[in-house]
Amino acid sequence: MTAKITRTELQDALGSAAAPVLIEALPARYYVDAHLPGAINIPHDAIDEGVKAILPDLSTPIVVYCASGPCKNSGIAQAALIKLGYQNVRDYHDGKQDWLDAGLPLQGQGVLEKVDA
Repeated sequence: MTAKITRTELQDALGSAAAPVLIEALPARYYVDAHLPGAINIPHDAIDEGVKAILPDLSTPIVVYCASGPCKNSGIAQAALIKLGYQNVRDYHDGKQDWLDAGLPLQGQGVLEKVDA
């Protein structure tokens, strides 16, 4: 069973004292173009033992996301993190598109270019 998180739950969690680490599970080019504020980029196929150098505490709350509901990268990333022993990993399954559709801000080079245009 995979633990999911909704946009509203994610917004509430990000505003709390125990905010989760937000991981975009897409390839770097998509992250650079636009990502959720405060997110870090660890592509789904790059999650291995090396992630423990970035996130050494296996109880750290983590939320993974990708492009949208049909995208499978966040689910793959979540499974990989759980296999490595992370205990509190949730999937924002609806992803970046849901965030954007709600009118919420994104960060990234592509976002800045669109604003400047």
